[in-house]
Amino acid sequence: MKPWLKWLIPVLVLLLLGLGLQRVLGNRRAQQDAVAAAAQKSEAVVELAGTDVLRAELTELTQGLPISGALKAANSAVVKARVAGELQALSVREGDAVKAGQILARVDPSEYQARLKQAQEQALAAKAQIDIAQRQLDNNKALVDQGFISRTALETTQASLQSAQATWQAARAAVEVAQKSLDDTVLRAPIGGLVSQRLAQPGERVAIEARIVEIVDLGQLELEASLAASDAGAVRVGQLATLTIEGMAQPLAARVVRINPSAQAGSRSVLAYLSVAGREGLRQGLFAQGTLDTAKVRVLAVPLDAVRTDKPEPYVQLVVSNRVQHQPVQTGARGLARTEAMVAVTGVTENALVLRGSVGPLRAGTGVKFTAAPAAVSAASAPQPGR
Repeated sequence: MKPWLKWLIPVLVLLLLGLGLQRVLGNRRAQQDAVAAAAQKSEAVVELAGTDVLRAELTELTQGLPISGALKAANSAVVKARVAGELQALSVREGDAVKAGQILARVDPSEYQARLKQAQEQALAAKAQIDIAQRQLDNNKALVDQGFISRTALETTQASLQSAQATWQAARAAVEVAQKSLDDTVLRAPIGGLVSQRLAQPGERVAIEARIVEIVDLGQLELEASLAASDAGAVRVGQLATLTIEGMAQPLAARVVRINPSAQAGSRSVLAYLSVAGREGLRQGLFAQGTLDTAKVRVLAVPLDAVRTDKPEPYVQLVVSNRVQHQPVQTGARGLARTEAMVAVTGVTENALVLRGSVGPLRAGTGVKFTAAPAAVSAASAPQPGR
């Protein structure tokens, strides 16, 4: 064997061992770097705005019953035909404003004018018969005094006069009926408001009690709320409610003005009527829903969406020493505070810093810092520079 081969083999072995050792050390360093990166990632700090937190405080909650229904005009009227005939001069349409007493349409009066004239002529004829009977009675009285006719004939003449007077009274009543029918050919608005429906057309022949137009007064609207029998006992006239009307961004206030004394057949529900002040944009038939205030309680409360239920027990997320802490709680009464849904909780101390539900779930122990110290964060709990 050549001498240089004796030295080459050990050198190659040493090189291979060095390369293997270098690879092992590189892998170990990569693992250490990965562990360090994971640790650094786990220590990531979440930035929160001041509006993302609030303090758990004693709060007055307004408790109530959920209500819903369609708005109805407190005053509405349907104008109907009182006599049959051809409809004329109907000019109002949906959306037109009308005043109380305004003429809306007419029914062809020709027939009723003729009936009135007929009744008046019959009344004149009956009055003439009274005059004839009266003269006959006067003559017969003189003849009885002279003994030319019997008293029985006089009594017959008196009966004829009374019959003529009764006939005249009936004829006068017939004139009044005919006059009333003629007056009914003119259709007037019983209330002021807006025309919501036109149910007939000019030239159409309408029957008695046919619906012509519907008028609603939007100055005062009502919500008819159906309450369960178990809830109706807590409702009183004068209680307030907050309603959300479809199509309107701002909620409206309402007040209970009447409660039906009878339960509805079948459902056994009780109807309560809430008055809603008229406002531009409100329409009859719009759907409304809200809460009827029935009681007020003062409790330690947090927003309802701040209580999380993705664990076996409900909990809230607190900020303690700039870290997230999961605190189990027990919930109690619910209600509204400044239009926000709140719930009473036990297991949280007063003034504890609670994350709102809009923040979403955070892992317990996550670091927290604020973009600006919110009003709800005290100086002691605000993050310090450099942390």
